[in-house]
Amino acid sequence: MSKDKVHIFDTTLRDGEQVPGCKLDTEQKLIIAERLDLLGVDVIEAGFPISSPGDFNSVHEISKLVKNASVCGLTRAVKKDIEAAAEALKMAKRPRIHTGIGTSDSHIKYKFNSNKEAIIERAVSAVKYAKTFVEDIEFYAEDAGRTDNEFLARVCEAVIKAGATVLNIPDTTGYCLPEEYGAKIKYLKENVTGIDKAILSCHCHNDLGLATANSIAGVINGARQIECTINGIGERAGNTSLEEVVMILRQHPTLNLDTNINSKLLYDTSQMVSQKMGVYVQPNKAIVGANAFAHSSGIHQDGVIKNRETYEIIDPADVGVTESSIVLTARSGRAALAYRAKNVGYELTKTQLDQVYEEFLSFADKKKEIMNEDIHDIIVASGISIEITV
Repeated sequence: MSKDKVHIFDTTLRDGEQVPGCKLDTEQKLIIAERLDLLGVDVIEAGFPISSPGDFNSVHEISKLVKNASVCGLTRAVKKDIEAAAEALKMAKRPRIHTGIGTSDSHIKYKFNSNKEAIIERAVSAVKYAKTFVEDIEFYAEDAGRTDNEFLARVCEAVIKAGATVLNIPDTTGYCLPEEYGAKIKYLKENVTGIDKAILSCHCHNDLGLATANSIAGVINGARQIECTINGIGERAGNTSLEEVVMILRQHPTLNLDTNINSKLLYDTSQMVSQKMGVYVQPNKAIVGANAFAHSSGIHQDGVIKNRETYEIIDPADVGVTESSIVLTARSGRAALAYRAKNVGYELTKTQLDQVYEEFLSFADKKKEIMNEDIHDIIVASGISIEITV
């Protein structure tokens, strides 16, 4: 049975760049956009053209550069925004305008000082106007996570009739539980007339650490696009992490869902974005963190040395990491020491290993981590005589 495709909508260059201190210039954005296209993302949200001349220019230049992905520009439900996006996207092979408006009671009352009927009117008007410039129109219902499902369904039905091809259902504040978000997507699939004419999209924020879980719940319940960023970078606590959702779908074949992402480029892409944006990836970050395939506990190290799958569900090579790391610390056992010693040219017998291990523990108690150069000093200090074989 062929797997259903989940489209990957990357917003690293728009939502991801909203992190304080992460401003990229056009040249840097072009480098990242080219890599995203190579990575295999389906849509690159290149920016918010009306927001500044620099953003307009970046979207324009990215539109000329990108060969495979759709290039998307964000707008509010405002004519000038839509006109700016259409102009910036003129050179794109596959242009998409992403327009929308807040739909929750909180947004309608406090942000727009409006009412539900007026919000639907504005949503429809924006989609219709955007449709006069390009065919591919994505509509976002901002704060959909806290929007009443019945009203959200009315909005979705109205914008589909107006020409929307993608419906973005954002959990803008990262508030939803996975069961709630999944149920919301299911409700829309079952209650929106014409839903077969549009793709439902998950745009989840990570305020409670649930962005990835919510996105997966969304696609399980019928969404076919996930909006995400490299390294999960984004405003406040960040966005859904691209590398996480891609590998979850790939590691769970029973979901019968997959993406077009070349996962072997994930680690390198993560490093590129980290360097360009000046935001370090936390060591324990899933998939691409420095410790994602590192083992320091003796029990874990022994298991991984015997068979990698005892403690790793992903082959590091599948995400572009050369190999697992056996990190030598005071918690490491003899198997790890023998493994690392062999890597630097020492074949230790069991008797030699016992002798060296006692000296190793003394060293390890003084240092956080034993490096390759320390292994020679440990062997010399243990008093055994052995030649390097490599």
